[in-house]
Amino acid sequence: MATGGDIREARCSHPDLGDFVFYPKSNEGNTLDQGGYRTADDANMIDGSGEPIWQLNLQRGFFEIVCADDMNVAENSTNAVKLAESPKAGNWVVSMSNGTTWGATAKPVGDIQTDTNASTFTMKISGGRFTKIGG
Repeated sequence: MATGGDIREARCSHPDLGDFVFYPKSNEGNTLDQGGYRTADDANMIDGSGEPIWQLNLQRGFFEIVCADDMNVAENSTNAVKLAESPKAGNWVVSMSNGTTWGATAKPVGDIQTDTNASTFTMKISGGRFTKIGG
């Protein structure tokens, strides 16, 4: 039986900037891609005898999370920007409401934009392979 649910928190321990905790918004459709090798979906990857050519490429893992952002201090999105600006990745642990935890060495990538009406921002944490470390 599949059991999903909210992300409880995303924690980062950064070698230079210290420790950070981000709290995701409840009831959002967050995304996990564990990373690893993927087989390319290309109909032209076939040889003249009709045999497939398998092209395997390594993909970064990521969590894309909708996080709460206190507009009075903008602390959460500001911290995400600090982590994104750093040339070093941090150690991330993402805790799920279904009891699992996932970890990777990663950093925020892409745009970090606050939705001023909802007091949220979407953060994509990308890096090495996200592995299940608990639950």
